[in-house]
Amino acid sequence: MNTTRIENVPVSELIEKGLVPDSTPLRPVVLVVDDEPIITDTLVAILNHSGFAASAAYGGETALMMALSVPPALLLTDVVMPGMSGIELAIAVTKAVPDCKVLLFSGQAATHDLLKAAEGYQFTLLQKPVHPQDLLAAMSNQGVRVPAERIGIVR
Repeated sequence: MNTTRIENVPVSELIEKGLVPDSTPLRPVVLVVDDEPIITDTLVAILNHSGFAASAAYGGETALMMALSVPPALLLTDVVMPGMSGIELAIAVTKAVPDCKVLLFSGQAATHDLLKAAEGYQFTLLQKPVHPQDLLAAMSNQGVRVPAERIGIVR
């Protein structure tokens, strides 16, 4: 019986040879936050179906804890929420996870005043309701896409 012994081989080399699975995330993590569960859950379902790893949070404080434990590639948050606003959440997440992109969405006129707190930050605002194709296009514009080879799409 012959055995092969591997010593001091970089993991990257083992991955290249197919001896161990690639442990890089298969899908970009997206954190969706809104105090209206139907909106949050619908967006999470759309994003998961589109190849992202989306999670739901129904308030800013919970979302911040989630972002600190699993840093998202993108934060998609409503602006007007009870407690921590989406702007406050976006600023806190941006400080904690500098590589995280942020998309804000709102259907309320009061948003303009809240956006003053975000001066100096590059946040994109989408209007509710947002069409799924418009959302995916905005995400792509932010540089957040699902790699085609990860989901079996040939382009």
